[in-house]
Amino acid sequence: MLGWGVDRLRADMNRLLAMLFHQGVLDEQFLQLQQLEDESSPNFVSEVVNIYFHESEKLLRNLRGLLMDREFSDYKKMGTHLNQLMGSSSSIGAKRVRNVCVAFRASSEQNSRPGCLRALELLEHEYCYLKNKLHELFQVRPLLTFPNTFQNSDLFASRFGFSLVYIVTSDVKLRCADGSTESTGSWSDLRFVTMESV
Repeated sequence: MLGWGVDRLRADMNRLLAMLFHQGVLDEQFLQLQQLEDESSPNFVSEVVNIYFHESEKLLRNLRGLLMDREFSDYKKMGTHLNQLMGSSSSIGAKRVRNVCVAFRASSEQNSRPGCLRALELLEHEYCYLKNKLHELFQVRPLLTFPNTFQNSDLFASRFGFSLVYIVTSDVKLRCADGSTESTGSWSDLRFVTMESV
């Protein structure tokens, strides 16, 4: 039963990745990033992506701040922020975010405030979609990255703060040290919460 659950999680994760590639959200650079991950750095991709999210949110705030200033006229500064966001998006394979940055930059080069405002709205939408989908993906990956920990629940508990008991259909059940179980819902709603009793 457990193997079937892990296989199902892996299949769901692969379907999500395939969908993101099909939609053009990600490109082959994301796969190259995944190839850099190994046993010595099993969280490499999620760490790089978290740095990307942190830096991107600062750049998006800066862009919004520039555009909200009624006396704004420094389109060159906006272009600098967009180039940074475009470069970092390319480095993780965030294709749609990068493409919106290209369109945004074209509006800034034309000194078009209305065009920039529309592009910023689209950019924030694409960024949020990317962040939500990658967050969903990274919630499932630890269960698949460390498959041997399923046989050693103590090791799993020390790593993640809970013991995995079983996976039934798409529900994930957690066992606390006191023997109680907690359902986290479907894999797409999975939240890694620390159980103080573990």
